[in-house]
Amino acid sequence: MASPVYDFSSILIKTGYNQRKIFPADKKKVSAVTLPKTYQKLTVVKSSNSLREAVEIQEVPLTPPGADEILVKTHYTGVNAADYLIAAGRYLSPTPPPFDLGSEATGEVVAVGANVTEFKPGDAVLAILGGYRDYFTLSARRAIPVPAATPEMVTIGVSGLTAAMALEKTGEMTQGETVLVTAAAGGTGSFAVQLAKLAGNHVIGTCGSADKADFLRSIGCDRPINYREEKVSDVLKAEYPNGVNIVFECVGGSMFDTCVNALAVMGRLVMIGAISEYETGPEIVAKPRIYYKLLSKSASIRGFWLMHYFRQIGDYVPRLIQLMDDGKLLAAVDSQSFIGVTGALDAIEYMYQGKNTGKVVVKFDA
Repeated sequence: MASPVYDFSSILIKTGYNQRKIFPADKKKVSAVTLPKTYQKLTVVKSSNSLREAVEIQEVPLTPPGADEILVKTHYTGVNAADYLIAAGRYLSPTPPPFDLGSEATGEVVAVGANVTEFKPGDAVLAILGGYRDYFTLSARRAIPVPAATPEMVTIGVSGLTAAMALEKTGEMTQGETVLVTAAAGGTGSFAVQLAKLAGNHVIGTCGSADKADFLRSIGCDRPINYREEKVSDVLKAEYPNGVNIVFECVGGSMFDTCVNALAVMGRLVMIGAISEYETGPEIVAKPRIYYKLLSKSASIRGFWLMHYFRQIGDYVPRLIQLMDDGKLLAAVDSQSFIGVTGALDAIEYMYQGKNTGKVVVKFDA
């Protein structure tokens, strides 16, 4: 996918990290650690619906950063539903193979270019386009400073930002509304549940097990719906006869249809994905056009893609970190361990099996 132009240097000021002494004045130009000559990364070599046929683990030379770049040793990467779709060549902005797979990553700066003054070796950063790889290089302007390279920090990269921006920017969320979150126990859904609740709303969340329903209650969800035990449409009709004001939807298929039917007058359905169709491709639907359902309620369906909101990331990252620091926002990380590039494949498949509660992450600094 095309890499957008964005500059996160202002985050250094907004977060007050300098006052926390995370970025001291001494800016070294070389790393004190001994770097390897090569490293591993996960590369899509052909488009295929079979993930393991689409990708290849490659050993490539580790090169020094350019004058305006930093070299980062990966600590953790996040797993996203779109990874599968990207490997299959069916994502929103397809890129011809070969290309590196993976999105957000957090790690430690190990070398900086001659012109870089914002970072030094040892600083922790988050990158939205890091990928499943032992090391990554990026422009210093595109690196997001974070307090530490932890699993919790990597959850902000796609999941936290998507939840916050989609609800507020696209969904125009206020307070006193009823908000429905699908796949609510996942990495992005769990952020959406909490942020909607923090804004003063009643939150409904769908999930697939009793344990996940308990988890949703623990993070403030007012009405978890375990779709394996209850029919979502029946619950919504019986308990929310006036409909829901905002739907944060990422499942697609029949769940999408249920959510459209549940919209209140002037309701907004924010579509961030359709994971139910990622493995097999878009479902062909032969039904009356959807505008008949929307017109009668002055309702709307709105799409959200994080790539279109990159310039506003600097406003959201400090806020999400502050909420986490204050104990108001839980960065839920799944407990299953996955290590390195090989483990990344297992992690993606694990998420697609619906086993995770919270964000699935891969550890690289073992």
